[in-house]
Amino acid sequence: MNDMPTTEAASPAQASPGRAASVDGSGEERGDYRPGYEIVSEQILEFIAEQRLVAGDRLPTEHDLAKTLNTSRAVVREAVKILSALGRVRAHKGRGLFVADDEGMLITSRWGGFFRPVDLDHVLMLFEFRKVQETAAASFAATRATPAELRTIEVAMQQCRHGVVHGQVDVFNQADEDFHTAVATAAHNAFLLSAVRDARRLQRQSSAIGIHDMLGAAAEAAVEEHEAIYRAIRDGRPEEAAAATVVHLDRTLEDYRREIQRRLFG
Repeated sequence: MNDMPTTEAASPAQASPGRAASVDGSGEERGDYRPGYEIVSEQILEFIAEQRLVAGDRLPTEHDLAKTLNTSRAVVREAVKILSALGRVRAHKGRGLFVADDEGMLITSRWGGFFRPVDLDHVLMLFEFRKVQETAAASFAATRATPAELRTIEVAMQQCRHGVVHGQVDVFNQADEDFHTAVATAAHNAFLLSAVRDARRLQRQSSAIGIHDMLGAAAEAAVEEHEAIYRAIRDGRPEEAAAATVVHLDRTLEDYRREIQRRLFG
């Protein structure tokens, strides 16, 4: 734990919410409008990483963050809500803001502390990491899944389709999470399941700040890819299950790459 009070040790870099600035190869700063709470969420995550804060460390107050970041307390409050949902911070009434100490913070001590949700290089590395885990999980599941586990995977796949057909983003996102978790569970390897959950928890940080907050062609493709993975697992074909998982993750990565570049560079 950091012994120095974080409000005195350092503060997040000052920036004007509403503009996502980046510097291209020519040295020119370019920007694209984004909601202030997205930017503030990222800045708080960066602050936690740069200061090497751990569970229990105090963060600046909402008032101090708003002043430092030149924004309103309402925007900071929305950012804190997002990060609270991710398990990265906790607001204790009368005490202030703290780095969280729940399950979501376990991965921070290992590798989550340096993860930048909209850093393309970090997202690429995370997907490479996921590909190693989830291809193995799908392959194992094809030879180890019980009938009940196959049914759980199938139901999650069907819920994903339901979410897309009816335009229900929350339903799709939850079913997507359930699908990948169910596949990892069916691999019958506790270490692999834990790794899959950790990596997906990191990816949800990108989702929570708006990288993946709508349904469209990408979600429709995901539904078909989920079905291909499920059928390969159901039919006991480990190589096909692994290959279908690679197709799914590669396509999803490209969606993230395009969206991040659009948000950062217009």
